[in-house]
Amino acid sequence: EPNVLAGTLIAHTDAVWSLAYSGVKNHLLSCSADGTIRLWNPPEKNPCICTYNGEKGCDPAHMVASFNTGSTVIYDLETSQSVVMFSSQVESGVQSNNHINKVVSHPTLPVTITAHEDRHIKFFDNKTGKMIHSMVAHLDAVTSLAVDPNGIYLMSGSHDCSIRLWNLDSKTCVQEITAHRKKLDESIYDVAFHPSKAYIASAGADALAKVFV
Repeated sequence: EPNVLAGTLIAHTDAVWSLAYSGVKNHLLSCSADGTIRLWNPPEKNPCICTYNGEKGCDPAHMVASFNTGSTVIYDLETSQSVVMFSSQVESGVQSNNHINKVVSHPTLPVTITAHEDRHIKFFDNKTGKMIHSMVAHLDAVTSLAVDPNGIYLMSGSHDCSIRLWNLDSKTCVQEITAHRKKLDESIYDVAFHPSKAYIASAGADALAKVFV
């Protein structure tokens, strides 16, 4: 609707897969199938501040990104340099081809969590780059992750049609919900926690978005 559209950011040359917003500097990060990550300041006349790719980069001073090479990297937003590459993604100097579908950061701890096509969820220490824990989490590809605002629970979604809620301390599954039907071998695309209320939500290939209490 033209009356609600505040503006359009144009720069990516392929599908935009994910967005992350920082309220500290009112900046927006976007990642795209064109292989780039872009940092935006939307109100500016030239809103694209910087563009990042797999070799170089563009808490609020850092961002974490995963690439279809199987690598996950933390970048310093001020210097545009890579700070940490997670160790389990690199084997004998050759990057793994294990596709990463989602990457999230813990809200209070220096921990990054990745969701993998091979059904795994992996946990990494942001300071050392070393893997803390790895687990087979679903019966099919893990497509989405979300951490609750208090950092107590992790929620994962999968093409096995289920949402699973995990205790982050014990890494155990405390609840499972069959949420969406499969369509063309795909099911759940995204999951989310409400920032202040006891709601969770999911979006699926069956064209439905669901909210659970």
